[in-house]
Amino acid sequence: MSLETKMAALDVADVDLRAPFTHDTILEVRRGKMKKMPNVDVLSGICKDLEDGSVYIGKGGIEEDEHDYTFHGGPDKAVHGYCSTHYPTWQREFPEAAERFVPGAFGENFVTKHMNERNVCIGDVMAVGDDGVVLEVSLPRQPCFKLNHRFQIKNFAPNTWKTSRTGWYYRVVKEGHVKAGDEIRLVERKHPNWTIERIQEYLHRNRDVLEMNEELSQIQELGMESRGDFRKRVAKAKTKAKREAEPPVPWREFRVVEKRRENENGRILGFVLEAVEKVEKDDQKGSGLADELQGGSHAHLRLGNGLVRTYSVVGGDKDRFEVGVALEDRSRGGSKYLHEEVKVGDIVGVGKLTAGIPFKGMASNHIFVVGGVGVTAFLTWLEIYHSINYACTLHYAVRSSDDVAYVDRLKKLGDRVIIYDKSKGERMDIGNILDTMPWNSQLYFCGPKRLMDEAKELTKARGLAEGDVHFEAFEADTSGDPFEAYVKNKNKTLKVGEEETLLEVLKREFGDVDVASSCEVGNCGTCKIKLLDGRVEHRGSGLPQEEKATSMLSCISRGVGRIVVEI
Repeated sequence: MSLETKMAALDVADVDLRAPFTHDTILEVRRGKMKKMPNVDVLSGICKDLEDGSVYIGKGGIEEDEHDYTFHGGPDKAVHGYCSTHYPTWQREFPEAAERFVPGAFGENFVTKHMNERNVCIGDVMAVGDDGVVLEVSLPRQPCFKLNHRFQIKNFAPNTWKTSRTGWYYRVVKEGHVKAGDEIRLVERKHPNWTIERIQEYLHRNRDVLEMNEELSQIQELGMESRGDFRKRVAKAKTKAKREAEPPVPWREFRVVEKRRENENGRILGFVLEAVEKVEKDDQKGSGLADELQGGSHAHLRLGNGLVRTYSVVGGDKDRFEVGVALEDRSRGGSKYLHEEVKVGDIVGVGKLTAGIPFKGMASNHIFVVGGVGVTAFLTWLEIYHSINYACTLHYAVRSSDDVAYVDRLKKLGDRVIIYDKSKGERMDIGNILDTMPWNSQLYFCGPKRLMDEAKELTKARGLAEGDVHFEAFEADTSGDPFEAYVKNKNKTLKVGEEETLLEVLKREFGDVDVASSCEVGNCGTCKIKLLDGRVEHRGSGLPQEEKATSMLSCISRGVGRIVVEI
């Protein structure tokens, strides 16, 4: 059957998507088994088959319809509905993939024509068919990267919530049989002001309206996937307001409770740090200082020898966490002090803990390329992606087998880890990794300067987009010619010497509270300040190209002559 025939059979032309909905007809009923998606090592239940006869719907959804419970399924996501009227619009917007935009392509269980995100409200109670089935609208669909792969369009998934064409989920109130041709009728509307489209406005597009977040966090019919997000935002806003009303406390005392080898040769040590005084927990999980740290977080440590250094966090929460520290061959004093002087029971200062690597949920594959201690930057993210069934691979270059760190944790990742042992003549070929990587991959690099320089050269030569590659340096060249920086909003001119950074001078002059920072090697962008005038030698990877005319990374970039900035 041709594409035109398929669409004509559903008669989706000229449907007014904003017309009030009272009843509709289920044009198709679909269900399917979990299958491996093409060209990616991921299982999905998105490919659903057309059912001609009656099927049974229980609390978990249509009988024999399989879900990936990482993102789908469960009582709040028992049945997925989608408006077939959206498909011609998708075909016009993405003509190169028009053949793939046909009913059932979004993995929906019910295909309807009139019901859509503009006239369906959260909490709507629906009667279906003549077997007593009752459903309740529970959630807008939250699209994941599998839609990108389904339609073979890079970063397609966000278009669904930007245009409010995601579909929605039902929970099952009363079980029974349904079939194509059954009428679906609105029998109760509990929240007429909250259409799926309006919820998506505040869920995705306008996230910081506290009044709306508070209201949505209280709607009991809204499933916890979305209601939990609104609760977190409310709690976060309250926490922020509380902090702003109190004097800032930039440093906390942490005690070293464990110090252990993380590889056979002892070059990498793990330090578990526990807060001397625990922070007050917030009412809502996911909102306060005591939550688990995000993947790629950095800890700012103030050591007993007066040095301040930043290290990658490899697990824990904001009251107890672990960092992995390699004894550097050319240590500036930080790793040497931690390895040789710090012992269990000692106290270190910990500044603000921040996340340096964003979650890249729209990529189909995540490829991590590291050398030596660079594994600490990505270990938590690897475990997170692995746990939620994302395709990921770690390419890990070491001097020898006894240099491999966190062996027990890497074993749990199985064949996703590829180790290159230099002592055995094995060499990691970055060019080959780039040439053989699957479609829609996100790349991450961390390692010594030689590895990072090669990665930057090769990714640039292959024309990879800036957003598709993340560079996480753990060593940085910060020296250069001296320069002057006039800080306009402080009306002060500062002199920056050859061996110091603008960030160091700003903190010395104005204190940690006024000048934010995290990784301090140019990865994360936390230390970004406004550039009002002058020329800057930009370094690091934490500043997008389009911001370089108006901003600079104070931790690593250097002014030329005299610059004017604002903090």
